[in-house]
Amino acid sequence: MINRWIEIEQPLLELEELIDRLEQLHRDRGIDKREEIVALKDQHERLLADIFANLTPWEKTLLARHDTRPYTLDYVERLFTDFTELHGDRRYGDDPALIGGPAFFDGQPVMVIGHQKGRDVKARQFRNFGSAKPEGYRKAQRLMRLAEKLGRPVFSFVDTPAAEARLEAEERGICNAIAESLAQMALLRVPIIVTILGEGGSGGAIGIGIGDRVLMMEHAIYSVIPPEGCAAILDTFGRDARRGPEAAAALRLSAQDLQALGGIIDQVVPEPLGGAHRDYGAAAAALHDALVSTWGELKDLPADQLVEQRYQRLRNLGMRLGPLPEPAPNGVATEPLHTATPEQPTGAA
Repeated sequence: MINRWIEIEQPLLELEELIDRLEQLHRDRGIDKREEIVALKDQHERLLADIFANLTPWEKTLLARHDTRPYTLDYVERLFTDFTELHGDRRYGDDPALIGGPAFFDGQPVMVIGHQKGRDVKARQFRNFGSAKPEGYRKAQRLMRLAEKLGRPVFSFVDTPAAEARLEAEERGICNAIAESLAQMALLRVPIIVTILGEGGSGGAIGIGIGDRVLMMEHAIYSVIPPEGCAAILDTFGRDARRGPEAAAALRLSAQDLQALGGIIDQVVPEPLGGAHRDYGAAAAALHDALVSTWGELKDLPADQLVEQRYQRLRNLGMRLGPLPEPAPNGVATEPLHTATPEQPTGAA
């Protein structure tokens, strides 16, 4: 049973609680409720399918942030064997918000890196809500250099609202750390497969988000800024964070939109009906299949070809989109951020 819910799941919660009560009556008191239970389960399945067939961008955002959504270590447990977490950036310290280390994927040696959020209050404080600090990105760089030295592919898992932005992070060079990470990943001479698991937020996401292929879970989001932050700083939304749902639609942050917008991501990985938080095993199995297929496309490519293709992928992002419109006198664009070509829907990531 899921312990935490978002608004769209409330009707499902009510049905599941009723089913539980009827099953308890049937089990403990011998009262025959089988027909009612079957009917309610059918109703539950129909409602579940209906809700998740019509999600808005804001509802996708809430799902991506779901408290019980599987995090990086949940997938590591199900996808990899012999994972050994390595710590520290060898310059300042360790950052629990970004984990990594060697492991085996289907018997093949790999390097795993990824953001890690916390499940309860204590763990969230320890993991800094998945917002990595400079030492986190420098630790990731250290592990990627080790992967290159050993000839191991890098499996990167993104799940962060943003990088840490408080004063101490600025003092220790968060911008420089992310920039160095981007430069290193662009030139790394081993395959890099990136998967966006939940939130792909701002520079915190792209700090470990450069790869040969970028996969994205069906109900994940990927955006230059959280919707509330976008609404809070743009005149378009009256600088009102409460208009986050409108900003979510404008940002085109869903996996489906991003795949269409010039191939910003390469593949959408299906989730179990109702979201990955309902069935960790099924979500991991779908991701496993996607990773196997993607790894098969990359594993035999020469290093020079990998680097060149990665470069071309970055250079060609969004090439199907039209030119940026001229800004209005007040600095606010009067048109959508991109003008669509005949093959491409209007919008921008």
